[in-house]
Parts: sequence; C-alpha cells; structure tokens
Amino acid sequence: MDKVVSSASEAVAGIADGHSLSVGGFGLCGIPSVLIQELHTQGVTDLEVVSNNCGVDDWGLGILLRDKRIRRIIASYVGENKEFARQFLQGELEVELTPQGTLAEKLRAGGAGIPAFFTATGVGTQVAEGGLPWRYDAEGRVTVASPVKETRAIEFAGEEKEYVLENAIVTDFGLVRAWRGDRHGNLVFRTSSRNFNPLAAMAGRITVAEVEELVEPGALDPDTIHLPGIYVHRVLALTPEQAADKRIERRTVTAPADSNVSTTTTEA
Repeated sequence: MDKVVSSASEAVAGIADGHSLSVGGFGLCGIPSVLIQELHTQGVTDLEVVSNNCGVDDWGLGILLRDKRIRRIIASYVGENKEFARQFLQGELEVELTPQGTLAEKLRAGGAGIPAFFTATGVGTQVAEGGLPWRYDAEGRVTVASPVKETRAIEFAGEEKEYVLENAIVTDFGLVRAWRGDRHGNLVFRTSSRNFNPLAAMAGRITVAEVEELVEPGALDPDTIHLPGIYVHRVLALTPEQAADKRIERRTVTAPADSNVSTTTTEA
C-alpha cells in the first residue's frame, strides 16, 4: 500500500481542535518540525500533546505553545522552553510530568495493546501517592493534582517489592520524523534522532511520518528497519531544504586560547 501523501496539509488532514497527539523527538533532535508547522498554519488548537518536552520558545512544539494551541501536555522535561514553564506556573497550561522511562513505556505499551503495567519507578513518591501539581491557578494555588495510583507487592526475580500501576497511552494521532522511509511506511531513524519517535508512532491511532529520504519498497534492508510500516498510515517526503532545516537547542563552543572566557554558550 502506497502511503505517501503529496503535501503537509494532506499529511495532517483530520487533526482537529481537541485531539491528542504523540510527538516524537528529544529536545529538538528528531522532531517532526514540518508537520508541527503545518498544524500551526492551520490554526488547530486545544490540543493534548504527549512528548518528552515541548520544543523551545520559537521552534518545534514551542510555536504551538506560544500561541496557546496546547491545552495539556504529558512530558518528562520542561527543558529550555521558558514559555512552557511560565504557562504552567501561571495556570495557563495543564502539565503531567512523568518519569522519562515510564513515559517511554506508556507509549510503547499503548502501541502494543497493553493497557497498563507495573513499574518500580515512582514508588514511595508523589508519582504513586498522588498530589503532584498538574495545574495551578493565577495565584499559584494547585487546582488539579495527580491521583493516587494503585501499588502492589509483587515477587520478581526472587524478591518481593512494591510496584506502581501505570496506564498506557494511546493518542488520536502520532507525528514523527524519520531519516529514511519507504512508500509502505517502514522507517529508519538516524542515531540519536531515533529517541521517542518509534514509541510516539506506535501510540498513535493514525501516525504520520515526515521522512528526509523517501525510497521505494524493497530498498531498505529488513534488518535495518526500526519501525515497521504497520504502525504508519501516512508518509510525507520532505524537500532537501526541509530536511536540512534543523535547529540546535543549545550550542557550546570552546573559546579561543587567548580569551579570558573558558566557554561560550548560546541557544539556537
């Protein structure tokens, strides 16, 4: 089945106000920036986003956040996005902070059809006991907090320990970026840009992949495929200019030997 679409607008067709999205990437590495930009252009709003973080102030998911298009986000890291922190602390955004490994497994479990799982991460903390702030009001009071989660003593590997039950995540759409992909939706990710992308793709009921290089079926060695096409419903081939447009979240360079400054750090 040829899953290639001809434009970014066709790729995100059906994504409407109020939908939930699982979005690949880590920082600005491997983010589906073209698909995100198209959603911004179309004016989609009131979104619930599941992603490791929320881009930066002017790139990636940060452009949706800046214009108040995101209602709620499940993430593991606020990152370099000052607007993310501001909206959360001033009661404009609901944020469910989740341990990073737990978030990854919640997405994977959703894609694998596993409704919930037990993990030791978070036992004895507010992750399990509830009370983590999800939303503040304008005066800084907590208005929505995390609920108490089920815990259970389970014998595992010869030792009985407490584990907390975590629910899987399934979203209306998944948005990811791949290095190479074929017309059937089989995807290959390059080095660290693999990050959350396969998991975000698995969790989406409809998953859209933007690919830097589109190849014909059979061109990918089956042993190199990171995500089989069964999880991907639409493929958008990027132009060379789109594929090359990648931002660096934080660039650190070594100062010249005769400089009094040891390092210079800038955001890009």
